[in-house]
Amino acid sequence: MNDTYPYYLANKPVFANKDLAVTDKYSGLVATKVAVADAAAIDQGIAATVEATEPMRKMPPYERQAVLHHCVDQFGKRFDELADALCIEAGKPIKDSRGEVSRLIDTFRIAAEESVRMTGEVMNLEISPRAKGYSGMFKRVPIGPCSFISPFNFPLNLAAHKVAPAIACGCPFVLKPASRTPIGALIIGEVLAETNLPSGAFSILPCSRDNADLFTTDERLKLLSFTGSPAVGWALKARAGKKKVVLELGGNAACVVDADADIDDAINRLVVGAFYQSGQSCIGVQRIIVHESIYDEIKTKLVAKTEQLITGDPKNEDTFIGPMISEKEASRLEGWIQDAVDAGGTLLCGGHRNGAMLEATLLENVTADQEICVNEAFGPVAVLSSFKTFDEALVAVNNSRFGLQAGIFTRDLYKMHQAWDELDVGGVVIGDVPSWRVDNMPYGGVKDSGLGREGIRFSMEDMTEIRNLVVRTPS
Repeated sequence: MNDTYPYYLANKPVFANKDLAVTDKYSGLVATKVAVADAAAIDQGIAATVEATEPMRKMPPYERQAVLHHCVDQFGKRFDELADALCIEAGKPIKDSRGEVSRLIDTFRIAAEESVRMTGEVMNLEISPRAKGYSGMFKRVPIGPCSFISPFNFPLNLAAHKVAPAIACGCPFVLKPASRTPIGALIIGEVLAETNLPSGAFSILPCSRDNADLFTTDERLKLLSFTGSPAVGWALKARAGKKKVVLELGGNAACVVDADADIDDAINRLVVGAFYQSGQSCIGVQRIIVHESIYDEIKTKLVAKTEQLITGDPKNEDTFIGPMISEKEASRLEGWIQDAVDAGGTLLCGGHRNGAMLEATLLENVTADQEICVNEAFGPVAVLSSFKTFDEALVAVNNSRFGLQAGIFTRDLYKMHQAWDELDVGGVVIGDVPSWRVDNMPYGGVKDSGLGREGIRFSMEDMTEIRNLVVRTPS
């Protein structure tokens, strides 16, 4: 990593200060320092996006595509640098960090493909005698300046899911990366600055929460896309005014393992789904609901597999569990685990904490009113329970204020369709964990899990508006 990083204001690097210290999440030592934008710089960034609105709209699709192709090429050349930076600033195990860089590249590649596919539709309007001689068509046009706020857990790919579709459809933007993990977004900014995007097309501005208020309230911005905690997301929506709002929020995802599942396959996937990147994923497996006929076997094998996971320095190739983002978050979750045990729950494995390191933890017999069941753990903890009938299992999945994704291990076609029909979630994954996502699919949640969908084509729909055209042919 560099010793210092600038922020990007109207496409240009600005080494304004060194006010943000970014730590190595495993050692706790300062790894680098980053320039922090003040309210004046944020205001300038927003003003620059307004100035760039028309140039971005008029930029031919093939030129936007060339920008995205340049990013794909450069991210590939800087693959190891991006992965190492992610491992340090987020504490993400190096294998997972490489996986996220691969997804970053996928996301920009998909956006490059979609950038020349923004189409409309021709409509026959002659639906009654009064409409005789009328025809219509519509096209999609960029919504205008956008505001993006990205989270700490996927600092590359979740920023990419905002930045890449904005470029693809011609929207200038300001981006606030998470203060704990800003480096990935700033490297994206460095690569974008090498392109011929119009001046003001982008600003990437690490800043304090107080100054970040402009990202939400400024009326010059036409869309706010936020990924993060439900409490913050809904509060931002309440203050966003007239702009469109897209929210990708939290979850406490459930995974059902039915009696006909391949048990060993399900175990392997559950371990990944629950404990990948220390469980710090909004679609991480938090509730494991198993048919009573296979419950004991699943429990025994899952505990054994979990206890084999290697915890430690995320830079080591064999590490599976690295640190949580902070000791404060690890301490919070340790408290939830202890509360569940104090209320009668059984600790099957894990539960111990050392600083920001929390062991992979499994619980059972936890009452439904415990924090670990009701809210989002966002750490390496999962709760096991059993069910008798598939209907009962679906009710248990829906018994949550969240609704992001659910996983179902079943070979029954009819149960698959029943789950798809009845589960109140944004996505149902059959034969795998809810943690699975590929970057071109529609992704998002219902209830407290958010509004709208990401996935490049679907984000582009949010970042554009329909403009209708009616033509009358006199008789």
